[in-house]
Amino acid sequence: MDLKQIEYFVRVAELGSFTRASVVLDIAQPALSRQVRLLEVELRQNLLVRNGRGATPTEAGKLLLEHGRGILHQVERAREELGRVRGGLAGRVAIGLPPSIAKVLTVPLTRAFRVKLPDAALAISEGLSVAMRESLTTGLLDIALLYNTAPAQGIEITALLEEDLFLVQRRPAGQTDAEADALAREPLSLDELTRFPLVIPTRPNSIRMLVESELAARGKRPQISLEIDGVAAILDLVADGAGCAVLPMNAVTTSGKPEVFSTRPLQGVSSNGNSSSGDDGGGTRLRSKLFLAVSSQRPATLTQQAMAELIRTTLQALY
Repeated sequence: MDLKQIEYFVRVAELGSFTRASVVLDIAQPALSRQVRLLEVELRQNLLVRNGRGATPTEAGKLLLEHGRGILHQVERAREELGRVRGGLAGRVAIGLPPSIAKVLTVPLTRAFRVKLPDAALAISEGLSVAMRESLTTGLLDIALLYNTAPAQGIEITALLEEDLFLVQRRPAGQTDAEADALAREPLSLDELTRFPLVIPTRPNSIRMLVESELAARGKRPQISLEIDGVAAILDLVADGAGCAVLPMNAVTTSGKPEVFSTRPLQGVSSNGNSSSGDDGGGTRLRSKLFLAVSSQRPATLTQQAMAELIRTTLQALY
């Protein structure tokens, strides 16, 4: 069996489409179909059922998909081991980052990657958690950082950190730095949050879902002014007076104009369902949780494992 043919088949089976696989593999669809067909002829079995909705593996195809993933993983491991003989890990790692984290993490992570893994290749993309979860299962991403995610079939997650969430408002004219600092230490309750018109991302954005679920626990709903996807656009609208936002502090500090905003921490919900005091004496803050996610269907290569550890240490240095 030809390794390229196995790789082509695995991609088609994982993506469920010759069209999508041809884009990912950067190969013309007729050529891709021909290579997969040649593999079927060699094995004397149909591996895929082709229909108008895409392509799904047959029973034989499911068996080859399982073995094919293992074969491709072993080939990658062999390349890595050979790279180690030359003095360093090789291979390619594709990671996905939420936009707010990407602004903070991309530069220091890339810098650390060049030092620690000079023979490897890195691809970084930004995306929403839902889309990145799908990319993990299809193999487009090796590692993703996801907000407020839950364990799911085919995905393994590890908690990395928690970020306090803040109500972000346009800073009133004439507000002194001392007044702004005092306000930034005064938590806002969930009941009070409902008074503010919010500029917030569309569902299923993780912060949007968190805010709605926390308020629903108290029988309340947020006041939505505008639904906008994109942290930069949200902050531009807040600065223009269109409403307020719920964001982590790093979104404000990396905006390029933090001085035009005022912030207040948000209280969380205690285990008994009541709003907490939100102070430093044991009260909880409304927090967004960040997880490192990988596919449980494909064992991580040594390069990917090293990259995951590099992400952890870089985040620890930043936070």
